[in-house]
Amino acid sequence: MSPFFTNPDVALGSKLLEILYILCGLVCIYAGVKNAKDKENPSRLGTAIFWIILGVVMTLGRYIPNKVNGVLVFLMVIPAVIGKVKPGKSNVATPEKQLADYKKIGMKIFIPALLIGIFALIFAFIKGVSSLVGMGVGVIIGVIVLKMFNPENKAKTFMDDSERFLSIIGPVCLLPCLLGVLGKIFTVAGVGDVISSLVGNIIPEGNLAVGIIVYAIGMMLFTMIMGNAFAAITVMTVGIGAPFVFALGADPALCGMLALTCGYCGTLLTPMAANFNIVPVAILEMNDKWGVIKKQAIPAFSILAFQIVYMLLFGM
Repeated sequence: MSPFFTNPDVALGSKLLEILYILCGLVCIYAGVKNAKDKENPSRLGTAIFWIILGVVMTLGRYIPNKVNGVLVFLMVIPAVIGKVKPGKSNVATPEKQLADYKKIGMKIFIPALLIGIFALIFAFIKGVSSLVGMGVGVIIGVIVLKMFNPENKAKTFMDDSERFLSIIGPVCLLPCLLGVLGKIFTVAGVGDVISSLVGNIIPEGNLAVGIIVYAIGMMLFTMIMGNAFAAITVMTVGIGAPFVFALGADPALCGMLALTCGYCGTLLTPMAANFNIVPVAILEMNDKWGVIKKQAIPAFSILAFQIVYMLLFGM
């Protein structure tokens, strides 16, 4: 590992981010080991395989040959595909204990969560350092604050709670990473060029207004498929934005920015956006797995319509 961290050509931000991934990987390994020992978990072997391999890839992936990483990822997803990754025994505090802790700590319990956002914002203004690093620092500071609030909190307390939330979310936690990779694959494979040729048969030649509308709606729909607006924006800009919008004189800064936010409208409408629409359902144990998406549908279409009108008025 030392060559990476001592290499002067590697930016500080990359080194800090690597440390964050290593810490996340260690938590995953802990989750795997804990579930392997959990006799109450109906699928403890599959669960252990999934989390331990994920932890190994996150912790040591940079130093493992690519082919070995590929094999590990293939083995990792097998238990997930066949439904053998399940939550085990959870050591959740009793309602009485939770109430007692709340009376002791009060609304100060929200301070650690607020610290995560504050540090993410601070690090976003530091050149060359990702806001993700700031989030990691915020989590570490939040743990320290929680320890100060309640000395009964031990390292095992935080590790067990981390494992509990990982188990609640399950393999879905990987979806954003996989979709990001898929967007890169689509771009390299030339999907944007294919879309461009198909759309060219629909949009009247030289019609900028129709091009903007198709670009905006296409961003929403493709984001619903990809689950990630950042993954969709490259493909859709190559396929539609550049040849049918920007090439005809539209403001690239304004239309490009709003096209991305049109993609966010698609994020509100798809289960593929796991962090936004599936994870809350799991954590809150909602009976309606589509409940979050249903509540977001009207705002999503309203915002999309507004942005299309805005692009037509000020982007042409």
